[in-house]
Amino acid sequence: MLALLSRDGRMSLTDIGRHCGLSTSAAQQRVRRMERLGIITGYTAQVDPVALQRTLIAFISIRVSSLEQDETTLNFMRNAPEIISCWSIAGDASYLAKVQVGNTADLESLISRLRSATNVLTVTTVVLSTIFAERPLVNFPD
Repeated sequence: MLALLSRDGRMSLTDIGRHCGLSTSAAQQRVRRMERLGIITGYTAQVDPVALQRTLIAFISIRVSSLEQDETTLNFMRNAPEIISCWSIAGDASYLAKVQVGNTADLESLISRLRSATNVLTVTTVVLSTIFAERPLVNFPD
């Protein structure tokens, strides 16, 4: 069930039941139970980045040097719509931010705003192509 819903979150309960050998009612009960238990945490729509003219993906390693700077940096990142994911990491950097922008000028503008607003050190890696992305945690065996 999880593999099916990971691939298509809008799959009908009837189709889920059919694939799993269950009635629609039984499939519904199991899906609702997984939602209640927090195993299924939500459903989302995938948006075409070309339609939004945000096709350039980059990763920015961000190094902060003080607690005051850290809070300023976190506030900046929370409010920058170009930053679509952010992780606290171990190593030379404090954070790794995934950004999605329209072009290199947009990326340069974001980095400039980030550096001037927070006084952090950054290292940026631009994605040339995506081999695969967002692989489901649960998948069908090969």
